[in-house]
Amino acid sequence: MLRTLFRNAEVVLPSEVRRGSVLIEDGKILDIDAGENVQADSVVDCTGLHLLPGVIDDQVHFREPGLTHKEDLSTASHACAAGGVTTFLEMPNTKPPAITVEGVRAKETIAAKKSLVNYGFYIGATPDNAAELAVAKDVPGIKIFIGSSTGNLLVDEQTALERIFAETTLPICAHCEDETTVRANAARLAGTTDVADHSRIRDEKAAMIATKRATDLARRHQHRFHVLHVSTAAELVYLQEANPYLTAEICVHHLLFNVDDYPRLGTRIQMNPSIKTAADNEGLWRALLDGTVQVIATDHAPHTLEEKSQSYPQSPSGLPAVENSLALILNRVVAGECSLPQVVSWMADAPARIWGIVGKGRIAPGYDADLVLVDLEKTATIRDADQHTKSRWSPWDGQSLTGWPVSTWVGGKQVWSGETGFDESHRGAKPLFDHARGGFWATDEGIGIA
Repeated sequence: MLRTLFRNAEVVLPSEVRRGSVLIEDGKILDIDAGENVQADSVVDCTGLHLLPGVIDDQVHFREPGLTHKEDLSTASHACAAGGVTTFLEMPNTKPPAITVEGVRAKETIAAKKSLVNYGFYIGATPDNAAELAVAKDVPGIKIFIGSSTGNLLVDEQTALERIFAETTLPICAHCEDETTVRANAARLAGTTDVADHSRIRDEKAAMIATKRATDLARRHQHRFHVLHVSTAAELVYLQEANPYLTAEICVHHLLFNVDDYPRLGTRIQMNPSIKTAADNEGLWRALLDGTVQVIATDHAPHTLEEKSQSYPQSPSGLPAVENSLALILNRVVAGECSLPQVVSWMADAPARIWGIVGKGRIAPGYDADLVLVDLEKTATIRDADQHTKSRWSPWDGQSLTGWPVSTWVGGKQVWSGETGFDESHRGAKPLFDHARGGFWATDEGIGIA
């Protein structure tokens, strides 16, 4: 049994930051207040550093299989490790799409061979695969695209949506943009080459209609539902009233970019849902602080810089973010805008609870030793050339941040260090998804252990 001691760390717990020494053994946290004389095979001196549970990014697009010129599970998981992300949940819109249990298992097989960090894969809904969704097990949940998507993943017809919510039991998440509104706006602005029109085509109304529709389905069917990438402050009206079936997330780009950034960044910030206004930035941040929204994620969706550099609307929507998301939010901690326990709640504990990821999201005895050491005094600048994602660019290129991950541990193994690089011998694992624990609102004390 191999033991590692993290000595003299500032340990970030759910409600406080406490100086202590954390002992891990065979991939599990053994003690969060280990004594000075405890025996360990290796000791990590954490003086001046904070120890956080690893980030769980519950919305990524890693492009394998089918689009691996943009990204693959090896390059993406390297980016995760360098960014403090120890578990990712990947969306089904690959080629072929993961719309069957067999398709999900095929992606898990690839990840077991290639991923440095832990992994899970959603099963995708189509207009006619409710029976397959009903028998799916051991996956984080079901993903519905209520709005434009690739192939046959668009589910916009009410009868199909009703059936999915009524006949399945897995938690559901959805991309919420009203397809009819988007198409009408696109027709009105036909011929435009101005990327700023992307936010007029995928406007507030499109988001509002689809989010209202989806949250209404969840309430009526009493089915756990997670609103992905909330982009407008207006949508929050459907989330403000506490409901045991509803949770939501905000992505870093919707917090940090707005339509005023189009002249500077152009298609680099072209996203679905689109970037909105500075007032939306402020409203979304308040929603995190007051608990209306529970999760920060990335919607990491890389394209090559050549693809993104095409003129609008030929340019694809999506941007890479997993290796910078934690630093972007730590920068706000340093600025005094939020606390480290809040960051851990938004980026580790809440996603673990929402998706039933057993033994993850907290630093507590018995939990998995998925950990990230961060230096809140480190200042560094994001550069395209330094990115580990295969796309090798970032919309935050040139931005300096204070507060960075400096080493990442997955299952008790150090998979990345800023000093020594990556441990190429390590592979992550598929976690246990236990939806019987009731999701976010039933697990105030954390998701717990196996």
